[in-house]
Amino acid sequence: MPTKKKSQVTAAEPAAATAAARDRRGELLDTAAEVFAEQGYNATTVRKIADHAGMLAGSLYYHFDSKESMLEEILRTFLDELWDGYDAVLAAGLGPRETLEALVTESFREIDRHRAAVAIYQKESRQLVAQERFAFLVESQRRFEKAWLSTLERGVAARVFRADLDVRLTYRFVRDTVWVAASWYRPGGQHSPDEIARQYLSMVLDGIAVRT
Repeated sequence: MPTKKKSQVTAAEPAAATAAARDRRGELLDTAAEVFAEQGYNATTVRKIADHAGMLAGSLYYHFDSKESMLEEILRTFLDELWDGYDAVLAAGLGPRETLEALVTESFREIDRHRAAVAIYQKESRQLVAQERFAFLVESQRRFEKAWLSTLERGVAARVFRADLDVRLTYRFVRDTVWVAASWYRPGGQHSPDEIARQYLSMVLDGIAVRT
């Protein structure tokens, strides 16, 4: 009986260690994202990230081989989650107005979950796409543009949105005004992401919807 108990404890130890390492990795990525967002990618060193994490720079290399690896994981995690939400919206068969509303709401939810990553994406993506390891940003931008433009075009065709609407200009306006919220939004504030989305939509849709 004692031997069996010892075996059970031993088997549980690797799982606990793996979970702890995963949690620590997540904490370090959160710290790195905040430093990248605040100080800029080029100005951020591994030592600065380690200082904010309360550890030696050498210890950080135990988890990541470079600051590039950290940034790639931060952006991939954000975009993977963003597209999980967007794809669900686009597959739901909603009308164009409802699709636009759902995309905007999902965007604000992502800002709530990944504010620092959104800020990095906004500030750094233009320079990062020149590096091969960040080529995935280009494909995400193309998908993003297609999703929004097709929704606006459907709305014009269905006479839900104004016939004289410049869909590309509207797309840029909606895109920029949504994502710039990462510069001022703070999780746990007075308004939830869904409440902010509702206020935003009431202002935008009054400008592009057909007046009845």
